[in-house]
Amino acid sequence: MEVVLEKKDAADWVYRGEGAANLVLAHKGSSPAFIGKVMRIQKAPRNGSVRSSSPTALTMHERLLWKDMEDIVASSNKELASQLFVKHVMLPLLGSEYVDSGMRVPASREFLESVEKNVNCQRPASRVDAAKVDTQCDYVLLMSDHSLFPCGTQEGETCISVEIKPKCGFLPSSKFIDEGNAIKRRITRFRMHQALKLHDGEVSEYSEYDPLDLFSGSKDRIHKAIKDLFATPQNNFRVFLNGSLIFGGLGGGAKSTNLVIGGEFETALKGVIQGGDGLRTVNFLQLVAETVHRSGVMDQLLEIQKLDNLDIDGAIHAYYDIISEPCMVCSEMGKDKASNRYSSLHSLSLDESLKIVKDFLIAATAKDCSLMISFRPRKDGSTGSPYKNVYLESTNQFFDYKVYFIDLDLKSLKKMEEYYELDKKIVSCYNEMVETKERLNKSTSTKAFQTAH
Repeated sequence: MEVVLEKKDAADWVYRGEGAANLVLAHKGSSPAFIGKVMRIQKAPRNGSVRSSSPTALTMHERLLWKDMEDIVASSNKELASQLFVKHVMLPLLGSEYVDSGMRVPASREFLESVEKNVNCQRPASRVDAAKVDTQCDYVLLMSDHSLFPCGTQEGETCISVEIKPKCGFLPSSKFIDEGNAIKRRITRFRMHQALKLHDGEVSEYSEYDPLDLFSGSKDRIHKAIKDLFATPQNNFRVFLNGSLIFGGLGGGAKSTNLVIGGEFETALKGVIQGGDGLRTVNFLQLVAETVHRSGVMDQLLEIQKLDNLDIDGAIHAYYDIISEPCMVCSEMGKDKASNRYSSLHSLSLDESLKIVKDFLIAATAKDCSLMISFRPRKDGSTGSPYKNVYLESTNQFFDYKVYFIDLDLKSLKKMEEYYELDKKIVSCYNEMVETKERLNKSTSTKAFQTAH
């Protein structure tokens, strides 16, 4: 018999976090069907945009883009299209060992309304203002709770998990990058975006984290990346103990780690990570770095991110050819300059243009996903665990660990223009910040020189 989530079930689900498109809730009840599970509920914008009555979730051009994937093309809504995208595209690329495409469970409108009422007070105000639960959607997506080991947490068993949003791990080298954007070849997108986020008040402090460290394959640099993420977690680093958040933000960015936050985290690690006060956090961050290094999963992720080999500066031209509209980028640039630089892109066949944009969007998913690593201490001398294990030398502890990629959503084709506009904004803001710093340094040097003479 098929389970349908009704109003009475809403109290069994607690807020775990959210992204731009979905709310994530974790099960805290005792229903055997849901123990050790999380659900994703679709959100709808509050700006009044009406859900399309089209029989498929994809636009005409998106159906062209994904024409090789019949069930994605035939999907009746975005969430189903996204689930099938994970199953047919991301799972084969990243490996079934690391990806869970989930299953759909019917949900009544009353269940969705009750859930929304229950969790709204825990959601960040900016998220509540932007979107609500989509009560027109008649199902939710059920997945294993990757912050736990299967079957939830057994009596006396402890599980600690870290969620990392790695972001883009390489510098683009595309020949289509405009001269004015040359900085992109030297500074990572994440580092440049920090300047814009700081300018817009989205973050309060510049993060020292550099994705190139995490993807480097060097144990020392990976360790540095994990320490930098811990210092300024923003929305890129969270830690759960037995499925409950103990570090980082729920639906938005988290504050930088100060003495109080650091002290509370150190206390929370008691009984999981050995070491005296002040050392448990150090040991835990070392454990995470060691596991990232050993697992090798960053190499797989990087390979998929690099499907974007033309950068948005190149891919945007293929996009305009697919939608059969005059290229706005070339129009803004002026005919002569554009025809010299981008004529090769605009003379490609439709199939070549489709491949460029499809690869770009798959790479965009890989640049935006999260990595969930869960650990549980191994009992002394225990063997036969189906999980990989890691040894933490500083505490003489063995841990089982498992790694999963989450948030592998399908990106919509119309986001191409947004990506291009945001990219321009990020580069411009970063260049401005650099110029301002140089002006200030010059002025300080001049004053110092004048004072000395």
